[in-house]
Amino acid sequence: MNWIIIIIAGLFEVAFAFCLGKAKEATGTEMYLWYAGFLITLSISMALLIKATQTLPIGTAYAVWTGIGAIGTVLVGIFVFKEPTTFLRLFFLATLIASIVGLKVVSH
Repeated sequence: MNWIIIIIAGLFEVAFAFCLGKAKEATGTEMYLWYAGFLITLSISMALLIKATQTLPIGTAYAVWTGIGAIGTVLVGIFVFKEPTTFLRLFFLATLIASIVGLKVVSH
């Protein structure tokens, strides 16, 4: 169950990075709404991370959480914010995914 909580927390990490990106593009009231979304999703992500680390090893849980956030944020950057897609970016993204899966496999 706590692995599912870590995955959800990682998705909320992607959401707060997305909100930051949208706030950067926005002005006026819309910008403040995106920043509010950032604070809300950040709080949820942290609360879920705290909950999951009560039973999972902190090093593994944190690495998986940040890895999900990093992978998701790169994908959001590519698909939503039209950031460049290069072979090396995709190669290192794949190695990050392999590392996260490896950590999950070797953790009890």
